[in-house]
Amino acid sequence: MKKTVTTLADGRELIYYDMRDDVVRTAVDPRPLTPVTSRSEIRYDELTGDHVAVASHRQSRTHLPPADACPLCPAREGRESEVPEEGYEVVVFENRFPSLSGGVGRCEVVCFTDDHTASFADLTEERGRLVLDAWTDRTAALSALPGVEQVYCFENRGREIGVTLPHAHGQIYAFPYVTPRTALTRRRIDEHRRATGRNLFDDLVARERADAERVVLEGEQWIAFVPYAAHWPYEVHLHPTRRVPDLLALDEAARAEFPQVYLELLRRFDRIFGPAEPPTPYIAAWHQAPFTDARREDFGLHLELFTVRRASDKLKFLAGTESGMGAFMNDIRPEDAARRIREVASA
Repeated sequence: MKKTVTTLADGRELIYYDMRDDVVRTAVDPRPLTPVTSRSEIRYDELTGDHVAVASHRQSRTHLPPADACPLCPAREGRESEVPEEGYEVVVFENRFPSLSGGVGRCEVVCFTDDHTASFADLTEERGRLVLDAWTDRTAALSALPGVEQVYCFENRGREIGVTLPHAHGQIYAFPYVTPRTALTRRRIDEHRRATGRNLFDDLVARERADAERVVLEGEQWIAFVPYAAHWPYEVHLHPTRRVPDLLALDEAARAEFPQVYLELLRRFDRIFGPAEPPTPYIAAWHQAPFTDARREDFGLHLELFTVRRASDKLKFLAGTESGMGAFMNDIRPEDAARRIREVASA
């Protein structure tokens, strides 16, 4: 992997990731941009203990532009872009409309391909590996920034999820605090250790492998299963078979196998509701150990993939119980969801 670091016209960092070492990236951003001025702040909710990012400047961010005005496509004559090169493989840049900024974290955009019509599932295994390497590199860099406690790599895909740019991309948030979901998992890890003397993630993966009813894919290095108490209609968790706390700790064998397993999973996800249906909207979320956690080696890196679609013509809305009380209700048995994903051909 070759990494080329440059800056955009307003001073934001831009990083190209290429598979070949002889690729040269010299294009300059010609746009007359003024420096980004954001008013992000973190407020603490004393009632729940949650941190809330207030970022009113995001109201003016780009929203579903036409394809010929996509800011994530390579620049062309007469068309401005966030990427000044005429083509790219994988590129990362600081978000122009960040939720976290100004000394309270950082937000980045990850473009998986320069093809406007492609999705992650369309990538080759080589490109999928390059994305994994980019995620890993950014996790290392962001975790070293002052005040950063947790790095979160994720992809939102589909209008139903709320995506404002259809070009295949993800995001990386460097949080200045431990997120509520991770803090809750951390407590459960400790409770499980006190009760059993064992690791929660090791026991979870061992149980799913032994049961097998909810396992949808398994390789030598990765296992994917629908969790026993899935929150979402179709939800799959992807774990390395050797527990590690973060992307940095994956060995070469796990890195090499990841694109094969993940691309197969995404392609099956796209066909859950039938080959004639639109691509499945989803969120793909990497869960990594906080870098400030003294017992972070107990955490298990994993990716959670889920969709808000519960049928070809129905969405799972977070209604009163979920939004108001955080009490989820699932319309589909996890075992039935796993069976459906297993039986779907990926091509």
